[in-house]
Amino acid sequence: MSGSSYQVRAYNIRHGYDVSEFLEAYRRLLQKAVDEIWAGIRWVEKHDRKGRKRLIPIIPKDSTFKNHYLRNLLMEGWDYSKHYVDSAIKQAYSMLKSWRRSYLKGKGRKEKPVVKRKFVRVKETLYTYKDGKIKVSVKPHEEYLVFDISKAWFLSRAEGELGELILGEKYLTVTFRFKRDEEEVKGKIAWDCNEKSLDGFSPNTGWIRIDLTKLFHIHRVYETKRARLQQKASKKPSLRRVLAKYSKREGNRAKDYIHKLTTFIARGFKGYIHGFEDLRKDRMLNGSKKHNRNISKSNWKTIIALLSYKSKVVLLNPKNTTRRCSRCGMVNAPKGAMYECKCGLRVDRQLNAAINLYLQMEGLPPTPSLFSELMKGWRGFTLTGEETDEGSDELKRSPKLMNPKSYISLSKTT
Repeated sequence: MSGSSYQVRAYNIRHGYDVSEFLEAYRRLLQKAVDEIWAGIRWVEKHDRKGRKRLIPIIPKDSTFKNHYLRNLLMEGWDYSKHYVDSAIKQAYSMLKSWRRSYLKGKGRKEKPVVKRKFVRVKETLYTYKDGKIKVSVKPHEEYLVFDISKAWFLSRAEGELGELILGEKYLTVTFRFKRDEEEVKGKIAWDCNEKSLDGFSPNTGWIRIDLTKLFHIHRVYETKRARLQQKASKKPSLRRVLAKYSKREGNRAKDYIHKLTTFIARGFKGYIHGFEDLRKDRMLNGSKKHNRNISKSNWKTIIALLSYKSKVVLLNPKNTTRRCSRCGMVNAPKGAMYECKCGLRVDRQLNAAINLYLQMEGLPPTPSLFSELMKGWRGFTLTGEETDEGSDELKRSPKLMNPKSYISLSKTT
């Protein structure tokens, strides 16, 4: 074993408590914390790489502000347990750090975050767990909430210790934190993310193609449904609830599909490190309305996020991965579905990108000798650059796959 790491699993249980007043009080407390930290931000003028001036936010982190001024201010008039103030401070800093990252990437504006959702993060110091029952303190020595999870379905699966709780209006989210030994690394797989497929490559597995057509179809179906109602919704406000219902249902179906897909990848390639392109959709948009809509339907970030809970994932630089020859390193414009290079390589453009990403994972430059070593024993390319014929060993385009448990890899040469 190469080491160990912590993992977290979360489960929801429904409750019947009326906690709306408590949640609203916490929401106001959290917003007040955000307001105070925002007021303490220093804006420093700096130059970017292109020489343009830009204001950079510096969030106050000193102990005097955080642990004394801010905490004492939030404690004024707070009738509930004191530790909720500490939770609010921690959560407020997390929100502003997230906003700062988006702002620095050009995605966010110079606008203060607003707390809209009503929920409370319950630290380990705010509850006790005994005989299958969780007792949450609301007001010290006055008010408690008791949740019986002794018969919950997830207890037989849960590992480790009970962690932080999240209390919502209808559900209590229970988390378990456990230490899991890392498995011995069997190899690395690099994945090229496309609109309707994931194309992976590893010298151990060859070319892997996972079809995402069904996921794309889920988004397309609900896009069509919403399009029929959007014009009418402007005149009939009641239809807005229907639109919201469709959006929620679309998200649930897509997430369910991605959970199954990532579980299959994690189990099918157990022990592998998975490399994905660090893609930003806003940089992929152009003047084509159809292209932009297709890009917006892609769930690459969600796939990466959910797979990272189940396997080890690393992010890779996507620059020129499709345009660079994985054999000689020359940058060319691919023609249609195939990639052709002056060095004689003719290969599927998505396989070419996956090989380039694999080389990046290993920290190696593309060279003819390295390409020959990686592709030793595999078919799926030609080195003549000429059109494939009936006797060629070039892999034919894969058939259409209809579920995430189907995948295609290169066939071993005999």
